[in-house]
Amino acid sequence: MSSKRATFGGLIFVLSLILSHSGIAATVSTRSLNSRKSKSVSETPHARKRLTRLARSRARTAHTVSATRRRRHRYYERFTASSFMNDVTEGDVATGDDPIVRQAAIDALGNMNGTVVAVEPTSGRILAMVNQKLALSSGAQPCSTIKLSVALAALSEDLITKDTEIRLGARSRMNLTAALAHSNNAYFEALGRRLGFEKVSYYAHQFGLGEMAGYNIPGEQLGSYPDAEIPSKLGGVGKMCSFGEGISMTPLQLGALVSAIANGGTLYYLQHPTTPEEIASFQPVVKRHLDIAPLIPELSDGMAGAVTYGTARSLRVNFNEEEILGKTGTCSKAGTRYGWFASYANTDIGRIVVVVFLEGGRPTFGPKAAEIAGHMYRSLYDHNFFAARPAVPTDTADAKTAGPTQ
Repeated sequence: MSSKRATFGGLIFVLSLILSHSGIAATVSTRSLNSRKSKSVSETPHARKRLTRLARSRARTAHTVSATRRRRHRYYERFTASSFMNDVTEGDVATGDDPIVRQAAIDALGNMNGTVVAVEPTSGRILAMVNQKLALSSGAQPCSTIKLSVALAALSEDLITKDTEIRLGARSRMNLTAALAHSNNAYFEALGRRLGFEKVSYYAHQFGLGEMAGYNIPGEQLGSYPDAEIPSKLGGVGKMCSFGEGISMTPLQLGALVSAIANGGTLYYLQHPTTPEEIASFQPVVKRHLDIAPLIPELSDGMAGAVTYGTARSLRVNFNEEEILGKTGTCSKAGTRYGWFASYANTDIGRIVVVVFLEGGRPTFGPKAAEIAGHMYRSLYDHNFFAARPAVPTDTADAKTAGPTQ
């Protein structure tokens, strides 16, 4: 190898002498023949503009992806409560429950951490109450089920009809039917701001929030409704009307309100008979009559839409033989997620209101509560609950009226 290098070097030396004698100046590089010089490329002005735009676009994309990742990380919610429990019936006093309704509720709820309350809307009698400890508790944030109260308030004030559209953005408008069916928060925030806290609060109390829903039901606790609008940093009256922020509602309170919608406007005290004697001597107790009968058709389209094509459509996976009207709710607080669904069967016979309330973690939400209600309606239907039976009185001539019991 060294002799070859020496020969190559000699050739170069001889060549340089020949060139020198011939008057031609030359410089010969002795660097490796494999080395290459990089060439500078000069782009046209058009190419430079295109490259600049591409660099900016990539920078924006990288920034957007980074910001999205940060947002996802920042708003990822962690839940500490469990969505499941071993025995939902532990401690229940069920001797006065309708056995078919109770078994349907137990089977539908399964091992979910929740409660089911079934009410006869024409009398206020609780037909079944599963997981009574939770059903009789101080309640929880009503989430989007508060929209029923807000809708009735706006209809009562002639602020809207079911077809009145509210502008939600530059290119977005929505009416009450669609807003209930899809549980649109912006729509109900706008309604709340137009109504104002005083009117929202007045109607909420008329519909039974902030009051005991039951009549001498042992262990029942009271929900809460604030005396003043929540601070603006928490969303003010708008958030109170879309998510129920600052409000605590019990399953019994929601059951009483939906019963009044189902029966045409009579707000009954709910009663839970616990013995055969109490069942035999049962007598409805009216809390007050609500002037909502003309408004119910304006509300019912949205409640039907929720089940048909909206947030509660999971109900129809298990049951579609009868028309069900309802409203879902989903929200969370302090590591616990809530799932609500309140509904009634719109039939001439087998009248029943079903309220499902769940609490826990990520598997807990409104559509899951609607799915559970669907299982329950399926079981009731299969056991002929919606078949002809002795007529249930629909008037309140024999009912007594009572004031607050607590």
